[in-house]
Amino acid sequence: MRAHKSKSLILLLAGCLVALVVLISDQYLPGLPMQPKQLPAAVVTVGDSTLSGEGGGNYVAGTNGEDDNWCHRSTAAPVNQLRLPPDVTRINLACSGARTESLRAEPEYVGVEKSQTAHLAELAQRYRITDVVVQIGANDDPGFSEVVNQCVEAWARRAPEGCSTRLDDGLWEKRIDLMQPKALAVVGDIRAAMDRAGYTPGSYQLILQSYASPVAPEVRPELQGLSGCPFQTSDLAWIRDVGVPQLSAGLAEVAREANARFLDLSRAGAGHEACTGDPKAANGEWFTRLTVDWEALKDEQRAPHAMQESFHANATGHAQLARCLGQFMATTEPGATCLPDERGNLNAVPLSDAHR
Repeated sequence: MRAHKSKSLILLLAGCLVALVVLISDQYLPGLPMQPKQLPAAVVTVGDSTLSGEGGGNYVAGTNGEDDNWCHRSTAAPVNQLRLPPDVTRINLACSGARTESLRAEPEYVGVEKSQTAHLAELAQRYRITDVVVQIGANDDPGFSEVVNQCVEAWARRAPEGCSTRLDDGLWEKRIDLMQPKALAVVGDIRAAMDRAGYTPGSYQLILQSYASPVAPEVRPELQGLSGCPFQTSDLAWIRDVGVPQLSAGLAEVAREANARFLDLSRAGAGHEACTGDPKAANGEWFTRLTVDWEALKDEQRAPHAMQESFHANATGHAQLARCLGQFMATTEPGATCLPDERGNLNAVPLSDAHR
């Protein structure tokens, strides 16, 4: 009888131990004075211009040139347009022009702002972070903004070879190869910061997303100049069909290696690129045309940023990107691509379906 009771006790303890292991593995149990369900939930975006809201206007005070901070965090940024429960806090740490070094855990400060990962680590103690969305890499070795500027210069010089010939000779792939380990290190730092805060990998979503092409060869002829899109047609085709897809493929490899979910934006702007809509009202366009802040040109300190908004998503574009991101966040698919439907709205299509 006593042996039977001892055996029952051992089985009970074993069952409790198994239950405890499952509990710890499935839930975030940080060493905080409050349990996670008592902490306010939050979604955090980190990275560069597409997530900061560049091009969306209405920039948050302190990020529109004040104290040389040009992060351009917009109220129209994707995180602010996600469909989320009212009790979820939206936090935008992304900064226009950011490179991977701005997201590394160290140094603590890069330029005028704290490292985005260091800031995230602090937030992870005050919020129950459910999603971290990352977009980074284009401003590192690929230098996508610089490539766009070079293409504009090639148009101005009427260079017969355009800007893409040199990049198309293997140089662009080499730049992407150099960027990948830097982006991977960023994701590693984010994982480590969340680990230290007590999060388990399954207690939050880590999503890496790529970039959309802001331009396409189907520009209106009257806008293929300083009035909107000063690019040669061959360069427009290269940006949309080669440059952006290859950059996206490189980031997809980073996501796979980091075991992060991946959202492909390479075709997100199809049919809605800059200069493809109404010549005057720009109806149907999700990206800004060549945009000049003429007042800024009168100020020596602001002048270098007078065209910063050019060829970024506008407020409508950010809303569409948020629509796709929100759909993807609500699924368990490891990867998806943002594609316009017959009504022109972006939807998150599983990668397995998108390539059929």
